[in-house]
Amino acid sequence: MFKSKNKSTIDSLIGASTHIEGNVHFKGGLRIDGRVKGNVVAEAGEPSILVISEQAVIDGEVRAGHVVVNGVINGPVFSSDLIELQSKARISGDVHYKALEMMNGALVSGKLAHDQVAEPVLKLAASN
Repeated sequence: MFKSKNKSTIDSLIGASTHIEGNVHFKGGLRIDGRVKGNVVAEAGEPSILVISEQAVIDGEVRAGHVVVNGVINGPVFSSDLIELQSKARISGDVHYKALEMMNGALVSGKLAHDQVAEPVLKLAASN
């Protein structure tokens, strides 16, 4: 009867004309079209998605499960699930990821660091 909330749902928006000075902490999904001078951090241990649009600029650290970048990040990025670097992505800082998708045109000025996981990436179903 009731559908569970999809983990890729955007709950909040920072509009293009919005400038924030200070850290942003969020849960669920966040899309940034404006500018943030501070860290953008998702709640640890919870599914999260962060979308950084083409006109967005973040000056600070970014931490989220799923990160989609098409704007500018000046600082390190930590993605515990997947990071998607779209064609206009510009990152000045190290990128730490579990899985990475990078489109032609995306630029990273820093190290790409694959964070190893303790559990195997491929899980096989056990037969009864």
